[in-house]
Amino acid sequence: MSDKIRAKHLERKAVLYVRQSSLAQVSRSEESRRLQYAMKMRLEELGWKQVEVVDEDLGCSAAGTTTRTGFERMVAEVCMGKVGAVAAREVSRFARNSREWQQLVEVCRMVDTLLVDQDSVYDPRGGNDRLLLGLKGSLNEYELDLLRLRAMEARNEKAKRGELIVVAPAGYVNTEDHGLVKDPDARVQETLRRVFAKFLEFGSARQTALWFNDQGLELPRKNRGPSGWETVWRRATYQATREILGNPVYAGAYAFGRTEVTVQFENGAPQRKRKRRPVEKWLTLIYDHHEGYVSREDFERIQEMISENAQAFPGSGAAKRGPALLTGLLRCHRCGRKLTVAYSGRSGNVARYACHRGDLNYAEPRCITLGSSPIDDAVSREVLKVMQPGAIDAAAMAAKTIGTEQREMLDAWWMDLEAARYAANRAAKQFDAVDPENRLVADELERRWNVALEKARSLEEKIAVKESELDSARVPDPEAFERLAGDVDLIWNDPQTDVRLKKRILRTLIEEIVVDVDRDVGESALVIHWKGGVHTELQVKARRRGQNSLHTKPEIVDAVRKLALVCSDEIIAGVLNRNGLRTGNDNRWTRERVTSLRCKRSIPKHSERRQEEAGWMTRSEAAGYLGVSSGTLARAVERGELEVERPLSDGPWIFRREELDGPRGRAVVERARAHERGRQDPGFARPDQLTLFDETT
Repeated sequence: MSDKIRAKHLERKAVLYVRQSSLAQVSRSEESRRLQYAMKMRLEELGWKQVEVVDEDLGCSAAGTTTRTGFERMVAEVCMGKVGAVAAREVSRFARNSREWQQLVEVCRMVDTLLVDQDSVYDPRGGNDRLLLGLKGSLNEYELDLLRLRAMEARNEKAKRGELIVVAPAGYVNTEDHGLVKDPDARVQETLRRVFAKFLEFGSARQTALWFNDQGLELPRKNRGPSGWETVWRRATYQATREILGNPVYAGAYAFGRTEVTVQFENGAPQRKRKRRPVEKWLTLIYDHHEGYVSREDFERIQEMISENAQAFPGSGAAKRGPALLTGLLRCHRCGRKLTVAYSGRSGNVARYACHRGDLNYAEPRCITLGSSPIDDAVSREVLKVMQPGAIDAAAMAAKTIGTEQREMLDAWWMDLEAARYAANRAAKQFDAVDPENRLVADELERRWNVALEKARSLEEKIAVKESELDSARVPDPEAFERLAGDVDLIWNDPQTDVRLKKRILRTLIEEIVVDVDRDVGESALVIHWKGGVHTELQVKARRRGQNSLHTKPEIVDAVRKLALVCSDEIIAGVLNRNGLRTGNDNRWTRERVTSLRCKRSIPKHSERRQEEAGWMTRSEAAGYLGVSSGTLARAVERGELEVERPLSDGPWIFRREELDGPRGRAVVERARAHERGRQDPGFARPDQLTLFDETT
C-alpha cells in the first residue's frame, strides 16, 4: 500500500471513472473496457471497501466539446468531501483538455482526495505530484492533438487525390477504385436531371420544390439502413432541393472541405456550429472527376442565380407575387444604391419605390420616392416593343416545349408506376412466404401489400387521365400564333397573367434601371440598361396628388357606361356592390366614387331627358310602354323573342324603344292579348251567368 493513502482516505468511498471516446469504441474495443473495469480490484487491494463505478460517459469525448454528466457528478461529489480517491486506468480518461483536468486536480487538492491510475497514486497536495499531474494533463492534451493532426493530414491527402468519399450522394454509387458512377436506377437519374432543368425554368429553388410537390413527384435521398446506405424517396422540400442544386458533385466535380466546424459557447455550454466556406477556401475542387448530371457552365449559372435570389443587398431576390414589376432592378441616380419596395393599402397592393438605405444606415437625407404604376407601365411598353418581333417564334417554341414537358411528366409517372408495381410484387412475395397461421406477421404484410397496390392503382389512374388530355389536345396552327403575337400587350396586361413570369422576363432582358425624380417638373427620368449594352432613356410623368394609382377593371367601366343610360350614380353604386365588385383600391362603391369614375372615363351623367330621346328603358318602363306585365316581358326575353342589354348578372335590364316598336315587340303584345282573351277570369261579371241568391240592394 502507498504511504500516501491514509485512514481518512479509506473512510471515504473511491470512485472508478470508466470512459471511451466514441460509440464505435464502445462496440468494438471490448478489451479496453474490461481493463478499465478491472481497476476496481486495484482499488480494493489498496484498501477501499466501498468503490463506486461511474460509467455514464461511455461514448463521450473528453476533448471538452461535449457535456459529460458522469464526470460532472463525480466532481460534485468530490467537492462535497465524500470521495477519498478517484481512479481511472489512465488519467487521460478523466480529461483531454486543460480546463477540466486542472479543475479536477484543484478540487482534489482542496478536499484532500487522491488520484489513482494503473501505475501510481498521486497526492495533489504534494508539489512533486501536482507537477507530475500537470505534465500528464498537458501530455494528454498534446497526445489528442497529435492523433487528430495525423488523422486530419491522412484524410486531407486522400481528399486531395479525390479518393475520400465518406457517403456517395443520391444518384451515385461508390466504385472499388474510390470513384463515383451514376446510380443505375433510371428513375433516380431522370429525377435529378429534372431538378436542374426546372430550376433553370423557374429560377427559384422553392418554386422547383413546389412544382415537384404539385406533380406528386418525390426526390431521391440517401438513408442509412440495416444493409448500409440506400436510396429512399421522400417528399420534395426546399432544403433537399437546395442541397441538390448547390452540390458540385452533380456537375462532375469532386469537392472536399466545403464546410467548417466552429465551437461557440451558448448558455455556458460549447455548441458545434457548421458553416459553409467560400469556394476559394475549399480544400479540394477537382473538375471532370466523374460523369455529372448538369454541365459545369449551367451549374455555375445556377449558383449565380441562387446568389441573386438572396434577400441581402445587392441581390434582386427571387421573383415574388407582389405587383411591383421592377423590384431589384432600380438604382438611385443620386447615391447609387438600389431602391426598395414597400406595399400599403387595405389589400397590400399599392406599391412605392424608395431609396432610404442611407437614412436607415447612416442618417443621411432620403433621396427619392416614387409610385410604381407609372414607371412599371412605361418600362413594360418598352419591353413589349423588344418582345414583339420574336413573339411568333417564342409562341411556337412554347407550344413545343409544353408538349415535350407533358411527355416528360408522363414518362416520370410511368417510372413511378414501375417502381410501385415492383414494390407491390415484392410485398406479395413476402406475404406468400409467411405462414398463413402466423396472423401477427401475415396481417402486417397484407396491409403493406394493400398500400403498395393502392399506390400503383392511383398512379395508373393519373396516367390514364394525362394520356387522354394529351390525345385531346390540339396544337395551334401558325395563324393562331400570328394572332397571339399581335395580342402580346393584352396578354401582358391581363390580370390572370402570373406577375412572377413578367418579372423573370424583365430580369432576363434588363440589367438595371437608373432612376431620378424631378419634383419641379413632375417627371421621373429613367435610363434602361439592357442586357448586351444598349441603353434607353425615358421621361415618365409623375401622377398628381390624389390620382388613383390602381385602375378599375375594364369590365366594371363598361358596366357603368351602360348602366348610366338608365340609372343614377347612387343606383349604379348599389348594383355594383350587390354584384360583389370593388374599386381599384378594393373599396366598396359609393355615389361619389361612381361620379369620380365617370368623370375620369368621360362617361355622361344619367339624364331622363337624354334617356327619353334615346329611347332606353328599364324592364318596368318597357312593360308599361307595351302594356304587358314584367313577367311576360321577362319570359319573352328568356325565349329569345326580344334583345336586351344586361351589363351585370344581378342588375337591371336595358331595352331599346326601336326594339319594342318593331315587329318583335308587337308580336309579344299580340301574344299577350290573345292569351288574356282566352283566359277564364272570374273577376269580370258575365251577362248570361245565373246567380244563386237574389240581389239584396
